[in-house]
Amino acid sequence: MPSANVLEQKKQVVAQLVETLKSAQAGVLVDYRGITVEQDTQLRAKLREAGVEYKVVKNTLTRFAAKEVGFEALDEQLNGPTALAISTTDAVAPAKVISDFAKEVEALQIKAGFVDGKVISLDEVKTLASTPSREVLIAKIMGSLNAPISKLVRTLQALVDNGVEPAEIGAAAPVADEAPAAEEVAAEAPVAEVAPAAEEAAAEAPQAE
Repeated sequence: MPSANVLEQKKQVVAQLVETLKSAQAGVLVDYRGITVEQDTQLRAKLREAGVEYKVVKNTLTRFAAKEVGFEALDEQLNGPTALAISTTDAVAPAKVISDFAKEVEALQIKAGFVDGKVISLDEVKTLASTPSREVLIAKIMGSLNAPISKLVRTLQALVDNGVEPAEIGAAAPVADEAPAAEEVAAEAPVAEVAPAAEEAAAEAPQAE
């Protein structure tokens, strides 16, 4: 029967695995049986370069941890030698690195994986591996954002090259002539003839007998 110290150590390992699974964006379980020491070193280097943590885990303890975080579907895959590749920052990296390496080293077998708290199958791991990485997606987004800016810069430069001063670029359209001032309108408008004065009208009227 395991001693109290051994049981405590196992509890700590399970607790650490629980935290690892909770904090991971994605992970892949593999059977590493059959790969050479050199191949294992190469795989670890590639994973480390991609920011992926890689460790060999015990199936029994991993089963306890998986159950605690809701990954019971991994239970049937926790047989034979098992290693876990996880990333806390990139949901694609573990699947991509492992899948690419498995194409070159057939001895490395993918068991299953998980992403965003959901267990995924071998086929789904391969599908995830074909998804562009975070860096590639960011580069594409930045490229699409920069395209209109680049076009605007080229247009402005063309105007400058043609002799248009920068201050003139985008200047407002000429303002229409202001309406003549009220007094000018009044001065220029034809003045209506004034009716004859009253006395002139009276003088011209025929005198009564």
